[in-house]
Amino acid sequence: MERRNKTIIVAATTVAVIGAGISAATAGGGEEPDRPITGAALDKASAAALKHAGGGKVTETEIEEDGTYEVEITRPDGSEIEVNLDRDFHVIGSESGESDEE
Repeated sequence: MERRNKTIIVAATTVAVIGAGISAATAGGGEEPDRPITGAALDKASAAALKHAGGGKVTETEIEEDGTYEVEITRPDGSEIEVNLDRDFHVIGSESGESDEE
């Protein structure tokens, strides 16, 4: 009987641990964490985005799920722009404030 109780306790603990892991993985809508751009890709993405924005400072970068890039820039005047690049670092769109720029 004692062995059966230990088996039940181990099984219950295992289920609880797995459940906690699943809960943690799905917290936040199941979205993957942001993946920043790194290495040579960061240099290329930053250069292309800064050229499009007319200068400024790169404040955040992200690799999107489809492999495209997103670069956020703060311009010298304090305004912000988000520049979207394809996998070859060509500008495919940008957003500044409420309006879209192309």
